[in-house]
Amino acid sequence: MNNLSRMRKATGNRYVERVNLALRFIHENLNRPIDLKEIAKASNFSIYHFHRIFLALVGETVNDYVGRKRLERAANLLVFKKELSITEIAIITGFSSSANFAKAFKLYFGVSPSQTRKPVGTENSKIGKIFSKYGKAFNPNDLYPQVVTNRVTYNPGQFEEMLMNMNVVEIKEEVACALTSPAGYESASLLKTWDKLIAWARSYGIEDLKQRRFALCHDNPAITPTEKCKYEAAVVVSPDARIVEPFFKVVIPPGQYAVAHYKGAPEGTSSFHMSLYSNWFPNSGFEPDDFPLMEHYLNDMRKDGYVEMEVYIKLKDVV
Repeated sequence: MNNLSRMRKATGNRYVERVNLALRFIHENLNRPIDLKEIAKASNFSIYHFHRIFLALVGETVNDYVGRKRLERAANLLVFKKELSITEIAIITGFSSSANFAKAFKLYFGVSPSQTRKPVGTENSKIGKIFSKYGKAFNPNDLYPQVVTNRVTYNPGQFEEMLMNMNVVEIKEEVACALTSPAGYESASLLKTWDKLIAWARSYGIEDLKQRRFALCHDNPAITPTEKCKYEAAVVVSPDARIVEPFFKVVIPPGQYAVAHYKGAPEGTSSFHMSLYSNWFPNSGFEPDDFPLMEHYLNDMRKDGYVEMEVYIKLKDVV
């Protein structure tokens, strides 16, 4: 690689890092109106060029991305925060009124907020922007513990024993080397991402059987188009590990985590996640923090044909 190629690669890596700063700023401020100038400032890009850079690297305009993340957050709150009214959810997700929220929600998902909260008789909607733009038919029933995935029905009763064996544990801070799946939760993209990360860990001197493998799952695939879901594969390393692009450092924060054990079909994992939020949290006395759900893999799914893992959900600190 010549000097010009190295310079181009380094510049590209810095652009990715700075756009990630913008994404983090967006995620942390979805509860209020935010404008392009603020987001550009968070990334240290000029506002005159930022929107083009963002579109090129993220694949969406800033406005489309912010609007999508607000609505996805709202859909999750409608299901998992039944104590909140639709008006309260509108305010929490940065909308000026419940009327504006309801209009934007229906336009994007093809169903109303109230239909999402009570989806009796509701079927796949193909009239929303989520379908016309991403090809994803939205069905509110998929947000509840009994969902249909790849024509296989998962009933919450199947997870009852697993939920009964939930533990709350205290963990210390850990550092991991991570790699983002370029096509979200798409299977081929996940496997390629893990192959690259596992090879990196070997080159770093961590044997396969000693690798502690986690996935940070940022999005709910029942709401977010599969290729837009953010999935970060991670292997625990020493704090002083030298990590360079396309890999990056992730800090797993210390604190209390709810931990559940799952063993079963790969396509049942999303339903299991939703059972944790719907069936365990409401009666647990705990509330999930904003850190993404983590999957800690205990086997090789490609060899065994099933997934065995621990699901970690960080809990909010008691004030």
